[in-house]
Amino acid sequence: MTFADPDGDAITLHVIAQDDLDRWLDGQPARVANWVRASGFTARLGGALPVPDDAGGIALALAGYGTAEARARGRFHLAGCAAALPEGVYRLAGLPADRAEEEALGWLLGGYVFDRYADQTRPKARLIAPEGVDAARLEAIAAGEALTRDLINTPASDMGPTDLEAACGALASAHGARMEVIRGEALLDRNFPLIHAVGRAAADAPRLIDITWGDSGPTLTLAGKGVCFDTGGLNLKPGGSMALMKKDMGGAATVLGLAHMIMALDLPLRLRVLIPAVENAVAGNSFRPGDILTARNGKTVEINNTDAEGRLVLADALALGAEDAPDLMVSMATLTGAARVAVGPDLAPYYCDDANVVAALEAGAAEAADPVWRLPFHAPYEAMIEPGIADLDNAPKGGFAGSVTAALFLRRFAGGANYLHFDIYGWNPTPAPARPKGGVGMGARALLAALPRALKL
Repeated sequence: MTFADPDGDAITLHVIAQDDLDRWLDGQPARVANWVRASGFTARLGGALPVPDDAGGIALALAGYGTAEARARGRFHLAGCAAALPEGVYRLAGLPADRAEEEALGWLLGGYVFDRYADQTRPKARLIAPEGVDAARLEAIAAGEALTRDLINTPASDMGPTDLEAACGALASAHGARMEVIRGEALLDRNFPLIHAVGRAAADAPRLIDITWGDSGPTLTLAGKGVCFDTGGLNLKPGGSMALMKKDMGGAATVLGLAHMIMALDLPLRLRVLIPAVENAVAGNSFRPGDILTARNGKTVEINNTDAEGRLVLADALALGAEDAPDLMVSMATLTGAARVAVGPDLAPYYCDDANVVAALEAGAAEAADPVWRLPFHAPYEAMIEPGIADLDNAPKGGFAGSVTAALFLRRFAGGANYLHFDIYGWNPTPAPARPKGGVGMGARALLAALPRALKL
């Protein structure tokens, strides 16, 4: 997922909108214009056409850029063209300068394949970075996204808490970061009772992974839900709902991909990454519905559903992060089905009450072609997470506002108003340009673009 060497031979790839095709053809030699017309090329979005030279090679190629209306309904349009082009190195021509960064990144992201378990066909068309685009930055972003996708796509047989720890260790080592891990019974000794309770029934011990990087600048803490597989615990999921639970560590995967981007780009900040890594399994020592657990910050939680475990492990991690009062605290989690019902799989819903962070994130999402949608920390719903018998309820009855109540629950542990929570899906159910079916990062690129404004870097 890198750009091609700009110094070698390249095929010019002309990007042509539908309403500009006739004008472009009028300026071409008859041989080219006749070939394009005979081939039925209409410049529809995603269409591609190589034009041969006299020796049977490729003289040039065309990429359809459709209509403005069609482009407004999606993103990363040239990634679809790349998959349809023959092997070669291509240089773009005719692409509007304000679309260059998005399309170049989309081309890189479209080169991703998950081939750990079976050979996969890799796209053969490579792109020279368009003029004016920061190629190294886009390559770092693509690498972070590839890390996220790889982690989510890997099944729990090879991505349990120990494996997730190893992935964290590799990332920390690559960037000279520091890492501490607290495992098993030591979680109780160090006061992480909720992480321990959720993960204690699994054969692979629960743990808290703590990565730190950077020595100066504002402080950013990222907490990612690392439930490597979620059976639902004693509130066992039905088989259909359990099928994709390898992706329940998608929050951790997205945080780690974002951390790679931050460190690879050497942003001037102090970064902390907290990953509670557990498997929510079933055994004689599973935590139970009706249990009341005490969190790291002293708040008591009544367990009304063991399948609402992600907010529990994040609660201890957020409480730890809040002790250092970072300038910005962010949690990412595949937390609730309610969020998916509300906005579907392509939007990253988020919660934040800091106007500066919200403005920065909305602008960053537009710049990065990484759509987000704000949902409310609706204060009147606070009563829904207060069961009376304990400070908090991990699964309020009634089924209303499930994503909102989960976000309110987490905010009780995150400290001040400088808290941003993403309730992501982490999975692309149908292939799309630059986004093959499978694990996908959501919100990370938007947040990366937002950080200079949000933290005044």
